[in-house]
Amino acid sequence: MDIAAARTGARYLGVDVGTTVTKAAMFGENGEALAVASRPTRLMRPAPDHVEHNTDDVLRSVTSVITDVTRAAGSPRPAAVAITGQGDGCWLVDAHGQGVRPAVSWMDGRADGILSSWEEDGIVDAVYRINGNVLFPGAQACVLRWLEENEPRTLDRAATAAYCKDVIVQRLTGLRATDPSDASLPFSDPADGGYSAEALKLCGLQHRAHLLAPVRQPLPVAPLSAAGAALTGLPTGTPVTGGPFDLPACAAGAGISQPGDGLLIIGTTLACQVLTDRLDVSGDAAGMHLATGQPGRWLRALPAMVGCASLDWALGLLGMTADQVSTAIEQSRPGAGGVEALPYLAPSGERAPFIDPAARGQLTGLRLSTTREDIVRAVCESIAFAARDCFEATPLAGPLLVCGGGVRSRSWLQIFADVLRRPLHVARTPEVGARGAVLSALAVIGHEVDKDTWTSVETVVEPDSATADQYDDAFGRYLEHRAAARPLWRAT
Repeated sequence: MDIAAARTGARYLGVDVGTTVTKAAMFGENGEALAVASRPTRLMRPAPDHVEHNTDDVLRSVTSVITDVTRAAGSPRPAAVAITGQGDGCWLVDAHGQGVRPAVSWMDGRADGILSSWEEDGIVDAVYRINGNVLFPGAQACVLRWLEENEPRTLDRAATAAYCKDVIVQRLTGLRATDPSDASLPFSDPADGGYSAEALKLCGLQHRAHLLAPVRQPLPVAPLSAAGAALTGLPTGTPVTGGPFDLPACAAGAGISQPGDGLLIIGTTLACQVLTDRLDVSGDAAGMHLATGQPGRWLRALPAMVGCASLDWALGLLGMTADQVSTAIEQSRPGAGGVEALPYLAPSGERAPFIDPAARGQLTGLRLSTTREDIVRAVCESIAFAARDCFEATPLAGPLLVCGGGVRSRSWLQIFADVLRRPLHVARTPEVGARGAVLSALAVIGHEVDKDTWTSVETVVEPDSATADQYDDAFGRYLEHRAAARPLWRAT
């Protein structure tokens, strides 16, 4: 036994199953990361606008990072395992949690036509008035409807239309369940925390209601089974929890606790969230209201489809890497030498703060003197403008915390602070999502820790007033470019 490690007391393992990477962290009692591990997850693109995962590949990534992190951390073994992961999409599995077809990712755009039809028929708006959640092509309702029309026999073979983390929990414990956050979109009934029969009927899926997993409040929890122990090397009976999914898990891990507190996640997607004590379904249909498992608390979420994925595309096109982002930003001045961008590159368009499955990207202001660095800075600025666009539609009143892969670039964080005109409080690293999953798990299984210590802020990035003034004008042009481009999206 590692005596020094044993003195740290109880340990807790968090796993975050992302879209492109599965990560795990072993935390000590004070929230210190004793070991971390990651494995890539493979995205499959079998047809234009189709984005899928192989369920077994994802499970192997989970068991691999669990093995890696427990080996690196040494003894004692974790007192609990908390699973979080990507939300939305549709992971069709049988009664044993085995995939009956490849999982359809939240990034998938095959249901664009269904969403457009539902928008015209008023279904998208009607569902929003029930639970405050806007549909988009990668939402489970749209994917299930597409499968109903194109692969009905696949649905017949399935036992559950699951979410990513719920499949992992079922394979490790045998429990078929989901948590309130994943159940929020798209069929939730806020009145009782279950599913809305009216929302299912609006989507033409009432006869598939049996595919929805039971909702466990505040989280599903079950002991690690013998099969799960064989996969992970952990002791049978270890408590395993499922959820919340990655957006609310990051909010918990960052320390969001009071209505008005906000979180910016600079990840594959750009997720803008504010904790609220009011589910407001009036006004324009936009974004989501994610249940937190706590009565009278929702996360008003505007998770844009833009984010690091858009920047990664630009870097790949230019032959650059993520390590070069900060230098590129510093070698181009605010305004990017006149280059301006729209970062809407996702196959399924955009979902926040507006919905348009036809949304497309754009670069303007290019000249022979334009450099690679100008293009990188322009894309980074455009993603920051997308964040401002989202937060202007949320009740952000408290401090704004920030996490995600994008925080590794201090220069990019400065752009966000200047565009948003707000200090950015950088959440404690590493693995904010896994940290939040563990904190949520500990509340359920009754292990008390000091949450303030677990979620202490690492640093604060203050805005520069002069650059912020310049970005006010640039944000106006960003909105004008989008308004001019939208008619062209439909034409192409």
